[in-house]
Amino acid sequence: MLDAEDHRHIAQRLDLLHFQEEAPGMVFWHPRGFTLYQALEDAARSLLRQDGYAEVRTPQVLRQAIWEASGHQAAFASGMLAVADGGPPSSLKPVSCPGHAQLFKRAAPSWRDLPMRLAEFGVVHRNEPQGVLQGLLRLRQFTQDDGHIFCAPEQAVEEMARCCRSVVRLYRAFGFERIRVGLSTRPAQRFGEEARWDQAEAMLAEAAQVAGLDEVLLQPGEGAFYGPKLEFGLEDRRGRWWQCGTLQCDFFMPERFDLRYVDAGNVRRAPLMLHRAFFGSLERFMGILLEHHAGRLPPWLAAEQARVLPVGLEHAAWAEEVAATLRDAGLRARCDARSHSLGRRVKEAFHDAVPFHLVVGSREVEARAVHLHGDDLPLDDARLRLAAACASPL
Repeated sequence: MLDAEDHRHIAQRLDLLHFQEEAPGMVFWHPRGFTLYQALEDAARSLLRQDGYAEVRTPQVLRQAIWEASGHQAAFASGMLAVADGGPPSSLKPVSCPGHAQLFKRAAPSWRDLPMRLAEFGVVHRNEPQGVLQGLLRLRQFTQDDGHIFCAPEQAVEEMARCCRSVVRLYRAFGFERIRVGLSTRPAQRFGEEARWDQAEAMLAEAAQVAGLDEVLLQPGEGAFYGPKLEFGLEDRRGRWWQCGTLQCDFFMPERFDLRYVDAGNVRRAPLMLHRAFFGSLERFMGILLEHHAGRLPPWLAAEQARVLPVGLEHAAWAEEVAATLRDAGLRARCDARSHSLGRRVKEAFHDAVPFHLVVGSREVEARAVHLHGDDLPLDDARLRLAAACASPL
């Protein structure tokens, strides 16, 4: 039996999603759950726009030649799901990096086009053993908020510092105040020359300092095979730490894909490639978030932000108009005009973690008003109050 604070229990109670044996490690999103999923996407997109990213979409299946060039075929073959289509060997993508490298190559940019910032909410697949699957925290199919910055080496520190500032801002908006940063250095199995690793590790350390991050913990040998990284950990309300976002500095993948830009002296040079993810996995972050808030998410995130409750059926028409007005204002609102008692419907709204309950009876119908948590308000005033309370902090 699941603990009441386990995200799987919370997700079932709030009717967000379910799992089935026929799709191990993959999610069936219910309408309320997919609304929350989209709210996470919207939060990240807000930062993408502010930070100057272009959002893209790359293929789900790529031929083995791409994975050989990226290094994943050698370093991660057992974690990739092969696809047999009668042609050359192919795999479902476990990451979006090689696809973004193809976009950069096709663009053939000059130094004036850099930095080039690409982002994708990429659905990825990994061949996780069934025994390690754990709700939203460990899946075979999930969505990465993958971002890649292609830049000249002299631009890298400021680009990395920008990423650090954005990820901290994002986590605090979700209610995580304690953030831990680790610098994961070169692993035993890796690409490239030691001088490049020295340079990449030094750049990451400098970027963390420029961004004003607190103490950065050294994590020897924990970097990716293609580059060192900063890892961002969050402490939840139960004192548990979760590693979520990453920022990786990569000199080697651009070389392996022969990526080039033309510099101011008309010389073709390889860019530096920065890999960054704020959530890591949207699904995993949602699981952490549900447990951190015990299912009662801040109003700006709630799948349903307001529920309008008519006292009796004769008040339902005004209640529906109130709900429609709130939806027109961009709020996630609905009317519950079922014939159950008002007390039961209020109790269900609390159970469903709806932050705002608006009650309308004869007095409210006559005044074209609502009763909101102890206050009688004209509808326009209630709309403005709720819009302010549910506004994104990003």
